[in-house]
Amino acid sequence: MQSRGHEGIPHARLRFWSGRSLLGALLLSAYCASGAAADGAALFEANCSACHSIGEGPKVGPDLKGVIAKRGKEGTVLATLDPAAARLPNMPNLGLSKADAEAIVGFLGSGAGTAAAAGKESAPAPAAEPQPADIARGQELFEGKQRFAKGGPSCNACHDVNSDSVARGGILASELTLVFSRMGTKGLQSVLARSPFPVMQAAYAGRELSEQEILALAAFFQQVEKGYAGQMPRETGWKMFAAALCGVLVLLTLFSLSGSRRKKRSVNQDIYDRQVASE
Repeated sequence: MQSRGHEGIPHARLRFWSGRSLLGALLLSAYCASGAAADGAALFEANCSACHSIGEGPKVGPDLKGVIAKRGKEGTVLATLDPAAARLPNMPNLGLSKADAEAIVGFLGSGAGTAAAAGKESAPAPAAEPQPADIARGQELFEGKQRFAKGGPSCNACHDVNSDSVARGGILASELTLVFSRMGTKGLQSVLARSPFPVMQAAYAGRELSEQEILALAAFFQQVEKGYAGQMPRETGWKMFAAALCGVLVLLTLFSLSGSRRKKRSVNQDIYDRQVASE
C-alpha cells in the first residue's frame, strides 16, 4: 500500500516535486547570480575601469584584485558608495545606488575579472614614441588653439603643465606635467573617453573626444613629461627676481645708514670758518 503524506499526496510524488522545486530554486539562484555578475561587469566597465584594473596592475587608481579580502564586502561597498567616508580623498563620488555598488562588488568577488586578466601579459608594452604631428595637434587642443570636433572646452581652462613652450593654464584642477607616467597611453585613453570625474562628465556631456583627439593629447602629455627633466619650474624665475629685489633693498638701506654718519656740511666750510677765526 502506497503511503501518503500531506493532504493525501503520495510520499514518492511529494519527494519528486520537492526535488524539482529545489532544482528550480538552484537554477534560478544560479541564473540570478550570473545576471548580477553580468550587470556588475557592465557597471565596472562603465564606472571603474577608467581608473582601476583587476589583476593588471595600478592605473590611475590601485589594482582592485583582492580588495574585498582587504576591506571586506561591506567596506568595499561603502568605499564604492561614499569614498570620502572610506577615507579615499582622491576617488570621486560616482553617485551610484547601493544596488549598483553591490553588483560591482559582487563582480569583484566573482573572480571573473581576475580570470580575464590572467590571460594577459603581466608587463605592459613600452609606450610608442610620439609622432611630431600628433604632439603638435595635442598641444593645440590642450591650449585651445584648435577646437575639439564636438566643441568641448580646452584642457588648459582647468589644467596646467610645466613647459616653456606651452601657454600657462588654469589651476582649477590638477597639474598634468607627469600625468603620462601615472596613467600611460591606455589609462589616458580610458579617462578621456569616459571620465570618472563629475566635473569632466558635465563639461564633455554630448561633446565626447574622438579617438584621434585622445591619441594626440596622449602624445602631447608624453612629450611634456619627456622634456620635464631639463625644465626649470616656472616659479623659479619669480623667486630669483624676488631674491634679487630684496638684495637691492638691503644694499640701499646699508648705504643710506652709512651715509647718514657723514658730515652734512661741506669740508671747505670748516676750513673757511677756522681761517676767519684765526684773523
